[in-house]
Order: sequence, then structure tokens, then C-alpha cells
Amino acid sequence: MITLQAIKNLVSLRNGHERSIKAKKNIYTIFFTNTCSILIGLALVPLTIHYLSPTRYGIWITISSLLGWLGFFDIGLGNGLRNKFAESLAKGEIKAAKIYVSTAYAILTLIIISLLIVFIIVNEFINWNTVLNVQINEISPGELNLIVFIVFVFTSFGFVAELIKSILNADQRNGISTGIDLAGKIVSLSLVYFLTLSTDGSLLNLSFVMSLSPLFVLLLSSLWLFRGRYSDFKPSLNAIDFSKARGILNLGIKFFIIRISAIMLYQTNSIIISHLFGPEEVTPYYVAFRYFSLIMMGYTIIVTPFWSSFTEAWIKKEYDWIKRIINKLILIWGALAFSAVLMVAISKTVYNLWIGAEMNISYSLSILISVWVILLTFVSIFGQFLNGVGKIKLQLLVAFSIAIINIPLCIFLGEMIGIEGVVLANCIVAMLTAWIYPVQYYRIINHKAVGIWNA
Repeated sequence: MITLQAIKNLVSLRNGHERSIKAKKNIYTIFFTNTCSILIGLALVPLTIHYLSPTRYGIWITISSLLGWLGFFDIGLGNGLRNKFAESLAKGEIKAAKIYVSTAYAILTLIIISLLIVFIIVNEFINWNTVLNVQINEISPGELNLIVFIVFVFTSFGFVAELIKSILNADQRNGISTGIDLAGKIVSLSLVYFLTLSTDGSLLNLSFVMSLSPLFVLLLSSLWLFRGRYSDFKPSLNAIDFSKARGILNLGIKFFIIRISAIMLYQTNSIIISHLFGPEEVTPYYVAFRYFSLIMMGYTIIVTPFWSSFTEAWIKKEYDWIKRIINKLILIWGALAFSAVLMVAISKTVYNLWIGAEMNISYSLSILISVWVILLTFVSIFGQFLNGVGKIKLQLLVAFSIAIINIPLCIFLGEMIGIEGVVLANCIVAMLTAWIYPVQYYRIINHKAVGIWNA
């Protein structure tokens, strides 16, 4: 039975292991920074639309979304560095940590410079007006070409600068990492507001400001942190050791494949529903998913700080601490599962207040999406542990396999049942991971894992 004292101990910053207290501080900080980021994002939308126009705002969103895929070219280096850096810290290997940092920066810089060279050559032959379906009278080819170039350059170097966040996350300072993101959004909002007061609507000005702001904050943060807390790990040419690259890349590429598989798994529903039933049917699915994804967003804030905490605890062989945290996370998950039942019960009322009574979203769709979200949050508990200890080969194979299975299964069940069939397919594949990941965790933590279970 859960007592009031147990709840107080769970949320208190005074009780528990030092690592647990650090995780709680991160959770509270992440909650605050993410809330502020959401509010700033909401404020930026009408401000930006007013500064430009709905059409030009759409062009900006398309460009930023398109170039956002550049993030995949880090081939998982950020996550690979996160684990290797956390392992080195736990072992007290300062020199090794510095080598991993310097090598990761060097590899990603070389990748980005290579991309820039290719882009500069290819960009001269691309008609972005045609690619983005933008009329010449809306924006000239020369200006649009320049805008894409500016966003590409700033975004590319931003991925290198973001490695400082991997270091912070590895050091269990996730709150500072999300604080950097928040600072970038604050700078963006301030500069866009300044543009609305001082200039006429210019997509070129907006693109420059919006793509430079996060890079500027990341660079300042990196300079500050490498001159202060992380001065011992400051990247240097002398510390680059490409023989260490294999360790980062082997782990990083596995995380990269898992990330691609996750996108194939979670980002295809709208496309499948639109293809099977028409784009108008995507809206009820999207509305219901956004409603229940609040559970996933909240739980992600809770579990995220434990990735590197598990790394440290595993290296130090503090297995009892890991077990206690996993049990507490399962307890919290149980409370969220109960809240999902309540959310289903009031879903009709919420939908009516939120988007109006004209949209009919069935209880069956709400129930299936809530089940899917609850399964995903359950899997995330053990996913954080497996990521933290670097036992991800089985996770990679499972993620890749179900990503391939998911699409034909969604189409098959969708044609048989309707929209609910698509989500049912998601639930079925999620149930597979909800069985495999806990089994792997229990085998590893009890030192009974062999073969693929220990890879």
C-alpha cells in the first residue's frame, strides 16, 4: 500500500541516494524548462505568422523541417559519446574522457565539413522554388537559395555544438542541457520580436535569426562550460585519437539505427491512415494521439535523467540501487496507467472543449491509443537501463524487426478494421517489446544474461 510518507520520500530532495537526489533535481528542472519552452513555442507561432504571412511562414516551417533531418548525419555520435564519457567519469578516467570528447568533436566536424562541401556544389543546381513548390512572385529563386544555404550552414554546425549537451547528460546534468535549449528559444523569441518592431516581414531575416540563435547559445554555453566545470575535458587537437573512434561509432551507429527504426514505427501512422482512408481521417487520430501523448511526455521527463545514472551505477556495481529505481519507476508507471483510464473516461468532454463537438472520435480509438502510449512508457523504463549500460544489440534487432513488421501489419489490420486497426497493430508490436526488454533487464541485473541477451 502506498502511504503519504512513501510519496513524500519519492519526491523529496532530502531523502535517498545522492544519485537519486540528483535525478529528482533534473526531473524538476526539465519539467520547468520544457514547460517554458512549450509556452515560448506557442508565442512564437502567431508572432512569426504576423511578421511574415501564413504562406511565408509555411515556407519557413518546410525548410526548417526538411533540414532538421540533418540531425541523422551525426550517426549516433552524441549518444555514443554520452555512454563513453559517463563510463570514463564513473571509473575516474579523466584522460580517457577528454580523448572521447576531442575525438567525437573531430569526427562530427569532419562529417559536417564534408556535407557542406557537397551541399555548396549541389546547391547551385537545385531550384528550391520547384522543390518546395514556392511561386517566384512569393520569393525569388536567388533569395530562397540563400535562405536554404544560411539555414543549412547554421543548422549543420549546431549539431557539432550540441555535443556539449551529450556531455551534460552523461554527467547527469540534464536540467542544464534543457536549460540551454530554453535559452536558445528565449533568444529566438526576443530577436523575432525585435524584427517585428524594426523591419518589414523578411523571410531572410527570420531564417538568419531563428537558425543562428540556438547555435549562438550552444557556442556560448560550450565556451563557458569548457572554461569552467569541464575544463579538464576541453577538446584539443593533441587529445584526438581516432583509434578510440571505433568504440564511439560502434555504439553510436547502433543508437542511430534504433532511432531510425523508432521514426519508422511512430511517424508512419498518419501516412498510412491518409493513404487508406483519406487525409481527413488523419485529424481524429492526431487529436487523440496528442491528447494521450501528454502521458508519454510527462513520463519521458521522469525517466530521461536515469540513462546516465544507470551507466554510473552499473560501472560501480551498485545493482541494488538500479533495482530500487526500476521498481519506483514501475510504481510511477502504474499511477500513469490509472490516469490513462481516467483520461479515456473524460475524453469525449475534453475533445468537445478542445476542438468542438463536430469531430467524432470514438471511444475505441481513444482506448487503443491510450493502451499504445502506456505500453510505450512501460518499455521506456527498461530502454533507459539498456541504453545506459550499452546492452543494445538485442534492442537494435527488435526495433529494426518490428519497424519492418509494423507497416504491413498496420495496412492489413487497417483494411480489416479501420483506423482502429492501424493503432491495434502498433499495440501488438509494442507488446513484443514490453515483453522482451523487461526479460533482458531481469537477466542482466541478476547476471543470468548470456548470448544475445547480454549484447
